[in-house]
Amino acid sequence: MPVVAAAVCPHPPLLVPEVASGAASDLDDLRASCLAAVDKLATADRLVVVGTGPVAAQYDADAAGSFTPYGAALQVGTGTPTLPLSLTVGAWLLNQSKAAGLPRSYRSISASTPPADCLALGRELANSNDRLALLIMGDGSARRSEHSPVHLHPRAEIFDSTVAAALHLADTTTLAALDPALAAELHAAGRTPWQVLAATTGLTGDLLYHAAPYGVGYFVASWT
Repeated sequence: MPVVAAAVCPHPPLLVPEVASGAASDLDDLRASCLAAVDKLATADRLVVVGTGPVAAQYDADAAGSFTPYGAALQVGTGTPTLPLSLTVGAWLLNQSKAAGLPRSYRSISASTPPADCLALGRELANSNDRLALLIMGDGSARRSEHSPVHLHPRAEIFDSTVAAALHLADTTTLAALDPALAAELHAAGRTPWQVLAATTGLTGDLLYHAAPYGVGYFVASWT
C-alpha cells in the first residue's frame, strides 16, 4: 500500500522549549507549523520517522533520544539514548501531536547516501500492507546568512527556494534530482530524507513554513 500522508519538518534542538528556554517564543510559528503537519499523519495505520544520522540504522518504537547535549535534561523514549538528533526531534514532535499513538519506527540515513539508494529506501518503506505515514526530518542550507553556522554561500537561498517549491508542489522529480555534492557544500542536512520522500506517489503538497531565522533554511510541508 502506498504512503498515505507525509510531513516534512526541520530538526533544530531549539524547537523544544526546554532547550530554547527564554528564546522559545522565537520559534513559535515554526513549532506550530510542525505540529499542524504532524497532526495530519494521525489518519495512517503506522508511521516511520526518517532523518539523517552518522550511519544507516533502524530503531524500534521505544528507542530513546536525549536533549542533554543541548542543555536540557529531557529524554524521549526509554533506555539508553541511541537516536540521532533528527530522529530525537521527530520523536518529540510526534509525542506532542495527534499522531502520538500510532505504531512507529525510526530510520536513519547517512548524509552521503546516493540518491538512488534514498529512492530505494522510500520504495521499501512504501511496500507495506499498512496505510503508512512518513515524518521526514531535514534542514535546508546552513549557509543562508552571514550569521549562519557556516559562512554565507551565494547559492544557498536558490537551493532552498527550489526545495521549498518542490515540497509545496509535491514535486518528487525535483527532489530526486537534488545534487548531493551541492547539498553537501551548502550543509543541507535534509537532502537524503527528502529523496526518500521522493519515492512516494499520488500525494498533494502544501508548504506551511519556509524561513531561515538562524541562517539555516527550515521547511515544513504536509503531503496528503
